[in-house]
Amino acid sequence: MAKLDLGTQGMTDEDRAYAGSRFSEVIQVLFENPYQRVWGAPGEPPFPAHEVTFEGITQGILPGGPPHAFQEASARALDSGSDLRWGVNRKGFRRIVHPNGLCLIGGWQITAETPYTGYFAKGSRALAIGRYSTCCTETRRGQTRSLSLVGKIYPTTDPNHATPLRTANFMTQQDIGGDDTEFINDAVLRNAPDTTAARRAGALPTLLVTGLVFNHVDKQPSIRQLYQISELGLAPGQPGKAPAFMQLLVAPDQPRIAGDGIDFRDELMAQIFDKGDPTPKRTLTFNIEVTDDGETTGTAVNERRTFKNWRQIGTLTFDNAVASYNSDFVIHFHHPTWREDRNDPATATRVNERKVERSS
Repeated sequence: MAKLDLGTQGMTDEDRAYAGSRFSEVIQVLFENPYQRVWGAPGEPPFPAHEVTFEGITQGILPGGPPHAFQEASARALDSGSDLRWGVNRKGFRRIVHPNGLCLIGGWQITAETPYTGYFAKGSRALAIGRYSTCCTETRRGQTRSLSLVGKIYPTTDPNHATPLRTANFMTQQDIGGDDTEFINDAVLRNAPDTTAARRAGALPTLLVTGLVFNHVDKQPSIRQLYQISELGLAPGQPGKAPAFMQLLVAPDQPRIAGDGIDFRDELMAQIFDKGDPTPKRTLTFNIEVTDDGETTGTAVNERRTFKNWRQIGTLTFDNAVASYNSDFVIHFHHPTWREDRNDPATATRVNERKVERSS
């Protein structure tokens, strides 16, 4: 079988030189090469469906050959703070999982009193870029999909802020094994989702390899901690405090977009645009809820989480969107490595691009 062109997956000098980015420049990059010049206009092509395969996940896994691309990608996602990754050929990198997505542009706002710090504190407002995607190939209503929303927060409300800023990133997802939610309105996106591996059916080997690799480079890969947000804007050495869990829920007054077999990207675009009109007409709002009360039971392939005391503390509102080559291949989201104490950087699992073992 021919080798897949996955682009530059591992860490590069470009990643190591990261010192922040300008919100306006990232937005410009995202809109450079849309799959449809005007969403839904006559003659526009359907969105592409980039395939997730076992061959892609395992490429380079055998000893004596090229590096295991997915292991390099998994480590890089934890080690690189880059907001854009161009690679040596300026074509970015192929996402081995979650290759099909759409970027959302808007703002983060915390309106309730909280015990947390940084951009979880009351009054926090920030620009935000999200990427809504599916794992894996399935993009259409009626298919078992795992919908996901990851995002990056810029510590400013000025879209033309002149100097580069470091961002805080978050990851939320449905059941990692997949769900049968028909409308995005009903998807519960959490930083600590359940895992029902049996739902992957024929793609189960791909999921199992994914889990093994994640555990090899990090710990607790089915929970993505939230300390990047709670530490954003703090002075060096100032202690942060993050919630344990966050879920994002589409606001109840958002419309429900009809359509048998509709692609989730068309569903999202229809929340903001009218077909054939390039001007945004509406917004898409997610309510931000957090709690510190949660328990995990089961095994890695059948993991269940129960929560108590969810509380809405703010909103994530998007007023523009684009599905483009660069939203699939160039934008990058920094995954938080696991900390034994989520509020203590000294307990991080990965340090200087290596996994470290800590005595319990």
